[in-house]
Amino acid sequence: MNQLPDFLRTEIWHPLSVHFPIALLLAGTLFVIIGALLKRHGLTGNGYLLILLGTVGAWIAVFTGNLADGVVSRELCDPTVLERHENGGKVVAWVFTVASLVVGLLYFRVLERFKKSLFAGTILLLLLGTGFLLYTGHLGAQLVYQQAAGVYTPSEDCLEFVED
Repeated sequence: MNQLPDFLRTEIWHPLSVHFPIALLLAGTLFVIIGALLKRHGLTGNGYLLILLGTVGAWIAVFTGNLADGVVSRELCDPTVLERHENGGKVVAWVFTVASLVVGLLYFRVLERFKKSLFAGTILLLLLGTGFLLYTGHLGAQLVYQQAAGVYTPSEDCLEFVED
């Protein structure tokens, strides 16, 4: 009888760690933009916090993705999708890191005379990062749903799910 593989194997750490930063970065971007449009500084400030947390999570996702690469890349029919996914993830992490640094400059009132320009630049970075985030997520979905990256395929009779 086949035995189910351990659930917490290395290639599973990436999907476990990637969904929180996606949600945090998307929600944070929306909060900042809506807060700016409605002139609600509290909403914008909460958005900044979500972006900072999401940026840390994005780097964790890049790290766990690199761990999964060694296992998953050998099983793929088209590894170029994985390469584009990895590169996209790094771009997302870097763009939101730069946006977080600009947010820090705004928060601590560094370069106060450039506040409007810095804020406009932050909005552009957040939109750019969101675009890369959506594209990278699309590539990740292609890896899982078209190439079964890191996915366990049960036997035809599914006997490994039957308890003795």
